[in-house]
Amino acid sequence: MRRAVVLVNYVLSTIILSTFALFVALFDKREETIHRIGRFWAKLHLSLAGIDARMEGLERLGSPPYVFMCNHQSALDIYALMTGLPLSFKWIAKRQLFRIPLFGWALRKAGYISIDRENPREALKAIEEAARKIREGMNIIIFPEGTRSADGELLPFKKGGFTLALRAMVPVVPVGIYGSSSLQPKGSFIPRRKGVIYIHVGEPVILEGMDRSKKTGVMDDVRRRIEGLMAKGEGLGTGRGR
Repeated sequence: MRRAVVLVNYVLSTIILSTFALFVALFDKREETIHRIGRFWAKLHLSLAGIDARMEGLERLGSPPYVFMCNHQSALDIYALMTGLPLSFKWIAKRQLFRIPLFGWALRKAGYISIDRENPREALKAIEEAARKIREGMNIIIFPEGTRSADGELLPFKKGGFTLALRAMVPVVPVGIYGSSSLQPKGSFIPRRKGVIYIHVGEPVILEGMDRSKKTGVMDDVRRRIEGLMAKGEGLGTGRGR
Protein backbone atom coordinates (compact mmCIF):
# COMPACT_ATOMS: atom_id res chain seq x y z
CA MET A 1 0.00 0.00 0.00
CA ARG A 2 2.80 2.42 0.93
CA ARG A 3 4.53 1.91 -2.41
CA ALA A 4 1.27 2.58 -4.26
CA VAL A 5 0.86 5.86 -2.34
CA VAL A 6 4.46 6.83 -3.15
CA LEU A 7 3.93 6.04 -6.83
CA VAL A 8 0.70 8.04 -7.08
CA ASN A 9 2.31 10.96 -5.26
CA TYR A 10 5.37 10.85 -7.51
CA VAL A 11 3.32 10.98 -10.71
CA LEU A 12 0.78 13.55 -9.53
CA SER A 13 3.24 15.81 -7.71
CA THR A 14 5.58 15.84 -10.70
CA ILE A 15 2.76 16.86 -13.06
CA ILE A 16 1.13 19.36 -10.70
CA LEU A 17 4.31 21.03 -9.42
CA SER A 18 5.88 21.18 -12.89
CA THR A 19 2.75 22.88 -14.18
CA PHE A 20 2.74 25.22 -11.17
CA ALA A 21 6.42 26.06 -11.73
CA LEU A 22 5.74 26.96 -15.35
CA PHE A 23 2.81 29.14 -14.27
CA VAL A 24 4.93 30.88 -11.63
CA ALA A 25 7.65 31.49 -14.20
CA LEU A 26 5.24 33.66 -16.18
CA PHE A 27 5.20 36.19 -13.33
CA ASP A 28 8.45 35.52 -11.46
CA LYS A 29 11.55 35.24 -13.64
CA ARG A 30 13.84 34.32 -10.75
CA GLU A 31 15.24 30.83 -11.23
CA GLU A 32 15.56 30.46 -7.44
CA THR A 33 11.75 30.44 -7.15
CA ILE A 34 11.53 27.39 -9.42
CA HIS A 35 14.34 25.75 -7.46
CA ARG A 36 12.35 26.18 -4.23
CA ILE A 37 9.39 24.43 -5.81
CA GLY A 38 11.73 21.60 -6.79
CA ARG A 39 13.03 21.43 -3.22
CA PHE A 40 9.47 21.10 -1.90
CA TRP A 41 8.80 18.32 -4.46
CA ALA A 42 11.90 16.44 -3.25
CA LYS A 43 11.01 16.78 0.44
CA LEU A 44 7.46 15.57 -0.22
CA HIS A 45 8.69 12.51 -2.11
CA LEU A 46 11.21 11.48 0.56
CA SER A 47 8.75 12.10 3.39
CA LEU A 48 6.02 9.89 1.93
CA ALA A 49 8.60 7.22 1.08
CA GLY A 50 9.81 7.19 4.69
CA ILE A 51 13.35 8.18 3.76
CA ASP A 52 15.56 10.45 5.83
CA ALA A 53 18.49 12.28 4.16
CA ARG A 54 21.23 13.07 6.69
CA MET A 55 23.92 15.49 5.56
CA GLU A 56 27.18 16.14 7.40
CA GLY A 57 30.14 18.40 6.66
CA LEU A 58 28.32 21.56 5.62
CA GLU A 59 30.54 23.52 8.01
CA ARG A 60 33.40 22.90 5.58
CA LEU A 61 31.80 25.21 3.03
CA GLY A 62 32.77 28.85 2.89
CA SER A 63 31.91 31.34 0.18
CA PRO A 64 30.45 29.86 -3.02
CA PRO A 65 30.42 29.27 -5.94
CA TYR A 66 31.36 25.61 -5.98
CA VAL A 67 31.28 22.63 -8.30
CA PHE A 68 29.92 19.74 -6.25
CA MET A 69 31.07 16.28 -7.40
CA CYS A 70 28.91 13.42 -6.07
CA ASN A 71 28.81 9.66 -6.54
CA HIS A 72 25.54 8.42 -8.01
CA GLN A 73 23.91 5.33 -6.47
CA SER A 74 20.23 5.92 -7.12
CA ALA A 75 17.56 8.29 -8.43
CA LEU A 76 17.05 9.11 -4.74
CA ASP A 77 20.38 10.98 -4.74
CA ILE A 78 18.70 13.87 -6.55
CA TYR A 79 15.95 14.20 -3.94
CA ALA A 80 18.42 13.83 -1.06
CA LEU A 81 20.72 16.55 -2.38
CA MET A 82 17.84 18.93 -3.09
CA THR A 83 16.53 18.37 0.43
CA GLY A 84 19.82 18.50 2.31
CA LEU A 85 21.99 21.05 0.53
CA PRO A 86 20.97 24.54 1.74
CA LEU A 87 22.70 26.39 -1.11
CA SER A 88 21.01 27.30 -4.35
CA PHE A 89 22.43 25.21 -7.18
CA LYS A 90 21.88 23.96 -10.71
CA TRP A 91 22.07 20.48 -12.18
CA ILE A 92 23.87 19.45 -15.32
CA ALA A 93 21.63 16.87 -16.98
CA LYS A 94 21.41 14.98 -20.24
CA ARG A 95 19.39 16.69 -22.96
CA GLN A 96 16.75 13.93 -23.10
CA LEU A 97 15.37 15.01 -19.71
CA PHE A 98 14.64 18.49 -21.06
CA ARG A 99 12.38 16.98 -23.73
CA ILE A 100 9.91 15.53 -21.21
CA PRO A 101 6.66 17.56 -21.34
CA LEU A 102 6.11 19.81 -18.31
CA PHE A 103 8.99 18.32 -16.27
CA GLY A 104 11.64 19.14 -18.87
CA TRP A 105 10.18 22.58 -19.47
CA ALA A 106 10.35 23.26 -15.73
CA LEU A 107 14.01 22.17 -15.71
CA ARG A 108 14.76 24.71 -18.39
CA LYS A 109 12.89 27.49 -16.56
CA ALA A 110 14.89 26.68 -13.43
CA GLY A 111 18.10 27.38 -15.35
CA TYR A 112 19.43 23.82 -15.23
CA ILE A 113 22.05 23.04 -17.86
CA SER A 114 21.43 20.68 -20.76
CA ILE A 115 24.32 18.59 -22.13
CA ASP A 116 24.08 16.73 -25.44
CA ARG A 117 26.45 13.81 -24.92
CA GLU A 118 26.11 12.71 -28.54
CA ASN A 119 27.25 16.06 -29.93
CA PRO A 120 30.74 17.01 -28.70
CA ARG A 121 30.61 20.49 -30.26
CA GLU A 122 27.31 21.36 -28.58
CA ALA A 123 28.53 19.81 -25.32
CA LEU A 124 31.61 22.06 -25.39
CA LYS A 125 29.43 25.13 -25.95
CA ALA A 126 27.30 24.12 -22.97
CA ILE A 127 30.44 23.68 -20.82
CA GLU A 128 31.70 27.14 -21.78
CA GLU A 129 28.35 28.70 -20.93
CA ALA A 130 28.18 26.80 -17.65
CA ALA A 131 31.72 27.89 -16.73
CA ARG A 132 30.75 31.53 -17.29
CA LYS A 133 27.68 31.18 -15.06
CA ILE A 134 29.72 29.47 -12.33
CA ARG A 135 32.27 32.29 -12.32
CA GLU A 136 29.34 34.69 -11.91
CA GLY A 137 28.25 32.87 -8.74
CA MET A 138 26.22 29.81 -9.71
CA ASN A 139 26.77 26.49 -7.87
CA ILE A 140 26.68 23.30 -9.93
CA ILE A 141 26.15 19.64 -9.00
CA ILE A 142 27.73 16.98 -11.21
CA PHE A 143 27.69 13.18 -11.06
CA PRO A 144 31.12 12.44 -12.57
CA GLU A 145 30.26 8.77 -13.12
CA GLY A 146 27.76 9.93 -15.74
CA THR A 147 25.15 7.35 -14.70
CA ARG A 148 23.89 5.47 -11.66
CA SER A 149 25.88 2.58 -10.29
CA ALA A 150 24.04 -0.75 -10.46
CA ASP A 151 25.65 -2.10 -7.28
CA GLY A 152 26.54 1.05 -5.35
CA GLU A 153 30.24 0.78 -6.23
CA LEU A 154 31.97 3.83 -7.69
CA LEU A 155 32.12 3.73 -11.51
CA PRO A 156 34.91 5.23 -13.67
CA PHE A 157 34.74 9.02 -13.86
CA LYS A 158 34.11 10.99 -17.03
CA LYS A 159 36.33 14.01 -17.65
CA GLY A 160 33.69 16.51 -18.76
CA GLY A 161 32.88 17.75 -15.27
CA PHE A 162 36.53 18.32 -14.48
CA THR A 163 37.00 20.19 -17.74
CA LEU A 164 34.16 22.46 -16.59
CA ALA A 165 35.63 22.91 -13.10
CA LEU A 166 39.04 23.90 -14.46
CA ARG A 167 37.50 26.32 -16.93
CA ALA A 168 35.45 27.92 -14.16
CA MET A 169 38.46 27.79 -11.76
CA VAL A 170 36.31 27.48 -8.63
CA PRO A 171 36.70 24.92 -5.80
CA VAL A 172 35.45 21.36 -6.31
CA VAL A 173 33.55 19.92 -3.35
CA PRO A 174 33.61 16.09 -3.14
CA VAL A 175 30.40 14.56 -1.80
CA GLY A 176 29.94 10.93 -0.77
CA ILE A 177 26.47 9.36 -0.78
CA TYR A 178 25.75 6.04 0.89
CA GLY A 179 22.54 4.05 1.40
CA SER A 180 20.40 5.14 -1.54
CA SER A 181 21.32 2.14 -3.70
CA SER A 182 19.78 -0.36 -1.29
CA LEU A 183 16.62 1.75 -0.94
CA GLN A 184 16.01 2.25 -4.66
CA PRO A 185 18.45 0.35 -6.90
CA LYS A 186 19.04 1.33 -10.49
CA GLY A 187 16.06 0.19 -12.55
CA SER A 188 13.52 0.71 -9.75
CA PHE A 189 10.92 3.40 -10.37
CA ILE A 190 10.09 4.02 -6.70
CA PRO A 191 11.83 3.21 -3.37
CA ARG A 192 11.54 -0.38 -2.19
CA ARG A 193 11.77 0.35 1.53
CA LYS A 194 12.12 3.02 4.18
CA GLY A 195 15.56 4.00 5.39
CA VAL A 196 18.35 6.55 5.65
CA ILE A 197 20.61 8.16 3.06
CA TYR A 198 23.94 9.42 4.41
CA ILE A 199 25.57 12.36 2.63
CA HIS A 200 29.06 13.54 3.61
CA VAL A 201 30.46 16.83 2.28
CA GLY A 202 34.24 16.94 2.01
CA GLU A 203 36.84 19.68 2.08
CA PRO A 204 36.79 21.83 -1.08
CA VAL A 205 39.61 21.14 -3.55
CA ILE A 206 41.12 24.49 -4.54
CA LEU A 207 41.80 24.82 -8.28
CA GLU A 208 42.80 28.49 -8.42
CA GLY A 209 46.05 28.89 -10.34
CA MET A 210 46.04 25.25 -11.45
CA ASP A 211 46.87 24.42 -15.07
CA ARG A 212 44.24 22.60 -17.10
CA SER A 213 46.80 19.88 -17.84
CA LYS A 214 46.33 18.78 -14.21
CA LYS A 215 42.81 17.51 -14.97
CA THR A 216 43.64 13.81 -14.53
CA GLY A 217 45.36 14.48 -11.22
CA VAL A 218 42.38 16.48 -9.96
CA MET A 219 40.00 13.72 -11.07
CA ASP A 220 42.01 11.05 -9.24
CA ASP A 221 42.19 13.21 -6.10
CA VAL A 222 38.44 13.88 -6.07
CA ARG A 223 37.72 10.20 -6.65
CA ARG A 224 39.83 9.18 -3.64
CA ARG A 225 38.07 11.76 -1.48
CA ILE A 226 34.61 10.60 -2.55
CA GLU A 227 35.54 6.99 -1.79
CA GLY A 228 36.58 8.07 1.71
CA LEU A 229 33.35 9.99 2.24
CA MET A 230 31.28 7.02 1.08
CA ALA A 231 33.11 4.86 3.62
CA LYS A 232 32.04 7.28 6.38
CA GLY A 233 28.41 6.76 5.39
CA GLU A 234 28.90 3.00 5.39
CA GLY A 235 30.26 3.25 8.92
CA LEU A 236 27.10 5.00 10.11
CA GLY A 237 24.61 2.51 8.75
CA THR A 238 23.55 0.29 5.90
CA GLY A 239 20.65 2.47 4.69
CA ARG A 240 18.24 -0.42 5.24
CA GLY A 241 14.67 -0.14 6.35
CA ARG A 242 13.83 1.10 9.81
